[in-house]
Amino acid sequence: MSLAGAVREVTTAAGVFSPERLDVGTQVLLSSVPEPPPGGHLLDLGCGWGPIALTLALESPRATVWAVDVNERALDLVRRNAESLGLDNVNAVTPDDVPEDVRFMTIWSNPPIRVGKNELHAMLEHWVPRLEPGCDGWLVVARNLGSDSLHRWLQSTLPADFQVLRAATNKGYRVLRTKRRRPTDGPDADEA
Repeated sequence: MSLAGAVREVTTAAGVFSPERLDVGTQVLLSSVPEPPPGGHLLDLGCGWGPIALTLALESPRATVWAVDVNERALDLVRRNAESLGLDNVNAVTPDDVPEDVRFMTIWSNPPIRVGKNELHAMLEHWVPRLEPGCDGWLVVARNLGSDSLHRWLQSTLPADFQVLRAATNKGYRVLRTKRRRPTDGPDADEA
């Protein structure tokens, strides 16, 4: 699979999202986001076998990458892939294993939309506010699976120091950018 600009050998498995190829949504996300921060804590929420987490780890080797999923089989694949790629900066863990005081320099996610609206909303309400001030989260969602309604929900639900923007549209997907303002930023500080 092509990750971080090179073809890499990875292990996938049936029963874990998109085992045959890099899914279109993840491709759209990875082609739409800026370079990740060089350090700090970075989050891949709903990591599956790890294409986003592995990309973050490859592009930011000094960062700590949290690959979070509820599927232990997926987490095992992320661990195996990180090891085979020589990456020692990936923590593949369940949500409960991320310390509550960890804050993120970025979140990149192809979130598990099909878990249902209530579960998805609870997940995003828990993780997105853990962005550091001045930092961005990036979510890719298929238009036909509710990207526009999720955009409106995020805008109305996240704390007042967040702004939600549509950053890209490609191949039927939307990339939503959740930007947490710094305390010194005004309400229109969106394109920094």
